[in-house]
Amino acid sequence: MNARSPITFAIRDLQSGCAIISRISLANPQQAEVDLNHFLDSLLANPPDGETYFRLLEHIRLPVTFVAEELAKRYLNKPLPLADLEEEVFQQIVAIWLKTAKAYAHCAENDSSEEDAAHAQRVAMILQRCIHHTGMAIVEHQRARREFPFGLWLDLHGYYASAEEWGIATLPIPDALECLGRSTHCAATYISFLLCDMAGCYSLSVHEQTLVRRWAIYWSPLVSLQKAEPGDSLPHYLVDLMHDVALRPVAECLQTDHLRRLDTSRLAMQISQIRQQLRQKIPPSQLALGDTCTSGQCNRLLEHLSRTWSQARATRKYRRHATSGITRLCTGFEEMHYYISGQEFEQPENVRAYSRREFESLFAFRHQADPMQILQVRQEQLTYSLDTWEVVNQSANGFRLVRSTSGKKIVHGQLLALCPHDSNSFLLAVTTWLMQEKCGGLTAGIMVLPGLPSAIAARPLAQTGEHISKYHRAFMLPSVPAVKAEQSLVLPKGWFRRERIIELYTDSTWQVRLLQLLDDGPDFERVSFAAC
Repeated sequence: MNARSPITFAIRDLQSGCAIISRISLANPQQAEVDLNHFLDSLLANPPDGETYFRLLEHIRLPVTFVAEELAKRYLNKPLPLADLEEEVFQQIVAIWLKTAKAYAHCAENDSSEEDAAHAQRVAMILQRCIHHTGMAIVEHQRARREFPFGLWLDLHGYYASAEEWGIATLPIPDALECLGRSTHCAATYISFLLCDMAGCYSLSVHEQTLVRRWAIYWSPLVSLQKAEPGDSLPHYLVDLMHDVALRPVAECLQTDHLRRLDTSRLAMQISQIRQQLRQKIPPSQLALGDTCTSGQCNRLLEHLSRTWSQARATRKYRRHATSGITRLCTGFEEMHYYISGQEFEQPENVRAYSRREFESLFAFRHQADPMQILQVRQEQLTYSLDTWEVVNQSANGFRLVRSTSGKKIVHGQLLALCPHDSNSFLLAVTTWLMQEKCGGLTAGIMVLPGLPSAIAARPLAQTGEHISKYHRAFMLPSVPAVKAEQSLVLPKGWFRRERIIELYTDSTWQVRLLQLLDDGPDFERVSFAAC
């Protein structure tokens, strides 16, 4: 990244400021980020009059949003911990969101217009922009799966509390970033970020987070935020404007002075109606759900949101209990296959082909080989290794693990092999919750796939136009009637096609037909099957 110059320049009027903005090249987001920072630094160092200041900030909102979205592509869906360049880009995006919010707040301090209806709307717009840009820094942490820095939620609460105190929290205002062209207000913008946090974004894919953000903006006007009065019947979670979190359990809230409760009853009814319409085969695009998801994907995500957004207490299928110990795990089909099977993977003899190193070894020592003995080829030195994680708590089907900065990178939804602290056998599992802490360490929620896996070999069956391929590493999971889990295969990503025939090799070869996709992630597919 280019080093930012500390030099600032005076912007005295709207025309000169707009001319500078027009020269920022959005075709080069990296340089545009530097130029936008210089522009904001100049406004903060040498503020023009309030009207000019505000209008310039309104002109710069769209470029800031575009540049942030373009640069974020460099680290979204990347394994954690982020590489140095990815980390730098992430920090720059968060900084420009917060600097834009700071500039709007600074603009309000320099606004000397008379207090009338127009002034009230101007203040409401400024506070809504402060809420939006601070909230986008929160969203950026969620998308990058990073722990929030200290004070970020307090800043957001503070901007909303100011709007509430001045009686302008629900004053309608225009917003050029509103995709549906509707007016909005401070409360709706603030609530949309609360809804995103309630959705549990660290357990969602980036695509699911994008859908949640879209729906939260669209439906936030259905949610009301009210003061919690003594004696009120309160939900399980409340907003505490004086605490650096989104919502707190009601049991931790001893005073009601700064508490707000969310009324999501209308939102719950809306979600119920939407799900009913999806069952009637109405396309998601016609229900304002977007055109980047299928009906099935929308329905599964809405089922999840119907529980979290109704503020129902989370129910767990299996009770968690605190424990301690060291768990070993590995990722990648090669390493997982090796540790589950206990030996290096080799092609069955019917497709055996010697590597160049094996051939050279055979040629070099051909005169020393005993023709009456089975030929032994020198095995390549293995470089497989295991990461160690500390167990925080566990349940019957999963673990919560923590790890320091050292170790392999890991991605949300990834398949891994895990050897629990109280066992010597490796299990297959999936990363369902992932966050990088402020100190750089990782916290992960791990769901174990049912059954003790066996390492097998698999290959697609040759068909017309296809070449006979070598076997690939795969796994088989047995049926577990106690948890209603059927026998399944775990295959590399992209293998599943309904009714596809593949060949398995265990002690011998046999053919199976793939039936249904049960689960998937960035590097695997778990499928049901039937013998041919």
